[in-house]
Amino acid sequence: MGSKKRKYDSQFKQSAVELVTKQGYEPEKAAASLGVPLGTLKYWLRSHRDRQGVIDPAQEGDLRRRVEQLERENAQLRMEREILKKATAFFAKEPS
Repeated sequence: MGSKKRKYDSQFKQSAVELVTKQGYEPEKAAASLGVPLGTLKYWLRSHRDRQGVIDPAQEGDLRRRVEQLERENAQLRMEREILKKATAFFAKEPS
């Protein structure tokens, strides 16, 4: 017996996506409760995020932490550069 693909209307897809994006359901739980294959729901979520330009909160948090880390590193490097400039100027003035 071949499996028949189910068709879902756009309203159903939108509601399924909103369960995850607006109501905070885990994709696995939302898919199970709606009787939709998890892969199908994940596809709808990717499509939605591609259209919206939205990243999930976990990715956003990771990106925010990475930006903070890079800003700290940048500040450290700027400080080190200033110290090296001053040291270079100091040693350039000293007589041989």
